Amino acid sequence: MANPKSLLTLTSLFSLFLLTLSSKLTLPLSPFPNHPSSDPLQALSFHASASISRAHHIKNSRKPNSSLTEVPLFPHSYGDYSVSLNFGTPPQTSSFIMDTGSSLVWFPCTKRYICSRCQFPNINPAKIPTFKPKLSSSSKIVGCQNPKCGWIFGPEVKSKCPNCNNPSPQNCSQACPTYIIQYGSGTTAGILLSETLNFPKKIVPDFLIGCSFLSIRQPAGIAGFGRGPQSLPAQMGLSKFSYCLVSHNFDDTPQSSDLVLYSSSSGSSSSSEEEPTITESQRNKTKLQSLSSTPFQKNPGPPNSAFREYYYIMLRKVIVGNKNVKIPYKFLVPGADSSGGTIVDSGSTFTFMEKPVFELVAKEFEAQMANYTRAKDLENKTGLRPCFDISKEKKVDFPELVFQFKGGAKMELPLKNYFSLVSSSGIVCLAIVTDGVVGPGGNGGPAIILGNYQQQNFLVEYDLQHERFGFRKQSCK
Repeated sequence: MANPKSLLTLTSLFSLFLLTLSSKLTLPLSPFPNHPSSDPLQALSFHASASISRAHHIKNSRKPNSSLTEVPLFPHSYGDYSVSLNFGTPPQTSSFIMDTGSSLVWFPCTKRYICSRCQFPNINPAKIPTFKPKLSSSSKIVGCQNPKCGWIFGPEVKSKCPNCNNPSPQNCSQACPTYIIQYGSGTTAGILLSETLNFPKKIVPDFLIGCSFLSIRQPAGIAGFGRGPQSLPAQMGLSKFSYCLVSHNFDDTPQSSDLVLYSSSSGSSSSSEEEPTITESQRNKTKLQSLSSTPFQKNPGPPNSAFREYYYIMLRKVIVGNKNVKIPYKFLVPGADSSGGTIVDSGSTFTFMEKPVFELVAKEFEAQMANYTRAKDLENKTGLRPCFDISKEKKVDFPELVFQFKGGAKMELPLKNYFSLVSSSGIVCLAIVTDGVVGPGGNGGPAIILGNYQQQNFLVEYDLQHERFGFRKQSCK
């Protein structure tokens, strides 16, 4: 998740740039390129480091008839999944990382857009496609008096708009302040626009979107799917959305799967009467089964807390090889200080567990796989653990990994969703990360973050109308 923050070292640059300035919808999702190296070891190390950075940011953040929209999602070695959206009049196409851990939607904007430290595969930082507001007749700068400005800055936004505090504030023409948003591995800054979001059979006018003119390690825009009012689901009034993430084996290829958006309308029927969230090709490959589901949990913190944007679910048990790992309750349920609990985050690659939780899980894998040779050198290089050298083994028995949620729903992970083959050398590592923080909740925030690596080849559904998280195994090709 991301929040506006004051970064004084960037303020002068931002000020300088400011002066120069209802039917079926399906979007393809694709994995984003991750590390500027084809070396599997370097890529794995990058994923681990990026997942930990993402976790640090999330934990320390401060703040029924339905119609379908299907959009392709594409996987990238970047560790994320991207979607293309059309904004403006006439429409301009921009690429966005689909992120359930933040809420603002923003794109690289204007011909003066700069992305620092954006050396990624197949990306030339000087040629990143940008949105051109001057070419759109529907593009408008959001003013301080616009209630949507408060979506980003909260009720205190009036203190940031001194020119609107006169006796006739309704005549104020001051623009909403510059936003500065920090993510796990990067930052972006810009101004807020009101624009038109275009789908083949649906148009969403007056959509709040960020026009970023300066970013760090953000070569594409972000489509925030979090729980904030500025998110894409909230602004479109979605009753639910679902996605099926193809394997990261297809990173940086044309292979994609669908992000499905369900638009709410009056007289809505129950979800059981809605069309299943699968494409015809998936229907032919997979026998239709009902989703396992668990309720979303109440978000911790005050109303304007950043933690309010996350999708909390109640993880009851972590089962390794039929053995229930005894995780202390304080890590499974958010406390009064907002520490603890589990969230789902499509913007994280590997699942994150706070150190006390991770140690219990890792040690159980180590105990059940004690007969195999540990690859300690690789553990030191990647930060992942445990790693095993299985190059000389004829047969390997891997313990199963199961996440069991409130209500009994079990996410039984395929082996490739929790053990990663590092290279042709025959070394595998547990694809779960941690950091050195040992306290319950560390500096606050969720203790467990379910990343997209563990969601590969699952149909995942966020039922916003009925406040439920659903999933089932399914080939996403």
